Amino acid sequence: MTTKTAKAKENKKELTIEERLKLLYKLQQVDSEIDNIKILRGELPLEVQDLEDEVAGLETRISKAEDEVKNLENDITAKKNEIKEAEGLIKKYEAQQMNVRNNREFDSLSKEIEYQNLEIELCNKKIKELAISIEEKNETVAKSRQLLEERASDLKNKKEELDSIIGETQKEEEKLNDHSKEIELQIEPRLLTAYKRIRANARNGLAVVTVQRGACGGCFNKIPPQRQLDIKTHKKIIVCEYCGRILVDDEILKDISDN
Repeated sequence: MTTKTAKAKENKKELTIEERLKLLYKLQQVDSEIDNIKILRGELPLEVQDLEDEVAGLETRISKAEDEVKNLENDITAKKNEIKEAEGLIKKYEAQQMNVRNNREFDSLSKEIEYQNLEIELCNKKIKELAISIEEKNETVAKSRQLLEERASDLKNKKEELDSIIGETQKEEEKLNDHSKEIELQIEPRLLTAYKRIRANARNGLAVVTVQRGACGGCFNKIPPQRQLDIKTHKKIIVCEYCGRILVDDEILKDISDN
């Protein structure tokens, strides 16, 4: 355990309520600055993620459609082979008809020839259907490729924009994150957990707020005079009965330093 960490843990046991409130408010200030940097990025991270998902989906769709086209082409090849086989059988049966001994054998061969001609018709019909399917699949691939190019271009631009913002704010954010962790080390775990829980549930990320004109600085509900007095005495940590945020007074703010 480092000397800094050990000292922080020791200080947790010695802090007064007023000192704890000061630390909590300092932590809130730093975390709010980090939030502001993230707000600067806006919806860009989500937009980048959505575009990445869409690009991946389009690539999968194109790959699947191309595989289906190959399978359809293989089916057409198989049907053409069936036609060749049928044509070969027809020639064979026609040759055999020249050497039949009776009408019964001739009729039997005629039926086989008729059957093979029917098979050829069915194969040709199937080939046309498969060709239509291939055309439709190719149209889908073409449209998907065009959309993929557009989305890939959008993704590239959004990533560049996001990287630019991150590049401008990264050092500042890292510094603030380090400062936030330093302050957290000085706060007892139970109180820190409560702070983080309140912050996570607050829409604007404010877990610690000041009393402003007799009202909560978070939800703006009025605070009874006696409760305001309790807040000023710094004898216990008081939360807003409406929104659950931790309340501090102006005197706490006057003594806070950025050390």
